[in-house]
Amino acid sequence: MMIKSGAAGLMVALALAGCATPTPYQAIGSRGGTTGGYADQRIEENRFRVSFAGNTMTSRQTVENFLLYRAAELTVAQGYDWFVMAARDTERKSRTTIDQPFGSGPYGYWGPSWRYRGNGFGWRGWDPYWGDPFFDRQLDVRTVDRYEATAEIVMGRGPKPRTDQRAFDARQVIDNIGPGMTTPS
Repeated sequence: MMIKSGAAGLMVALALAGCATPTPYQAIGSRGGTTGGYADQRIEENRFRVSFAGNTMTSRQTVENFLLYRAAELTVAQGYDWFVMAARDTERKSRTTIDQPFGSGPYGYWGPSWRYRGNGFGWRGWDPYWGDPFFDRQLDVRTVDRYEATAEIVMGRGPKPRTDQRAFDARQVIDNIGPGMTTPS
């Protein structure tokens, strides 16, 4: 019985640990316990829509780097040398939650209350949640951001166009961004 409860506890701990890690470089819907990843769709012969969605632990910079890396990886896989980002967007989805701390309010769990003897009026009570002009300091406000980057890329062969600022050499992008990437283990 002890072994079963220990194994169940270990499984819960592993599941929670998977939730607390940034999205690695992976295809969306991959196995692993993290949400997010890359997706791509062919639009024309040499034009693709590429996206990368991160979870709440993934920074904007990481999401944009993974998008750039996926565009370069896809370009090389299709037999091209460079790509141009014809359109690019990074969307931030914010969620703000406002919670009261555990046990707050006039009838909270283990809430503090003091009683004292008043002159001529008997016992009096004081409750920190009633009549406090700074009641908002008892709220827990938390904002969580999640980023998703999308780009439409056009691929080409040969040397990249020198005059186009939006053009990237696919192999150089892979060489420069690749070493710092996290992939699922």
